Amino acid sequence: MPTDEIAPDPAPGAAPDVAGVLLETGHEGVGARLRELRLASGMSLRALARELGISASAVSQIERGAMQPSVGRLIAMVGALGVPLSAVFDTTAAGASAPASTPVPTPVPPTEGAAPAITTAVVRAGEVAPVVLEGGVLFRRLAPRPVDAVDFFESTYPPGATSTAHRRFLRHDGVEIGTVTQGELTVEFEDETVVLSAGDAITFPCERGHRMINRGSTRAVATWLIVHR
Repeated sequence: MPTDEIAPDPAPGAAPDVAGVLLETGHEGVGARLRELRLASGMSLRALARELGISASAVSQIERGAMQPSVGRLIAMVGALGVPLSAVFDTTAAGASAPASTPVPTPVPPTEGAAPAITTAVVRAGEVAPVVLEGGVLFRRLAPRPVDAVDFFESTYPPGATSTAHRRFLRHDGVEIGTVTQGELTVEFEDETVVLSAGDAITFPCERGHRMINRGSTRAVATWLIVHR
């Protein structure tokens, strides 16, 4: 089970570089979805709070949309619930409209005894709403549908935004591969700092303590692939 080492994060203070309508709807959607995932897991609100090392009131505020989780808190929550990060983007059961994705079944049936066939799926631009996190950080799923043991998503960090505050480092399961497509993003480890510009890429084990920071004056956009082991 993934673990983290973060304390409750205050808002970093930087003005979110996102449309106001997203801030009004995105955090409510992720909170409702996290509550739905918790109920499905059978874990009580207090049990989840104990697992995260925060108050039950803080968990309740996140689920009600009164508080936005940081990137680190979101990853810690899905880890405690035993679900992949991609599960957070499936908000249809939480009241959102179902996306107009166009699944196209593969014509060849699976061979007896073989693993279930993976069908083709298409998602159009704008059909997957981003998840809005603390400080205006946006996460957007890039895979048309969840894929076992893989999280494929895009992150957008406004100027001054960070994945965790107070120099707390995040640790979780898997291997992380990322490339910056716009702006400049700093990946800070406990013993090293790497500054990535557009076109740069990085790979590292997720168990290595890390956090993301945008120290630039423009938003930083990156594409990430997390392969769980």
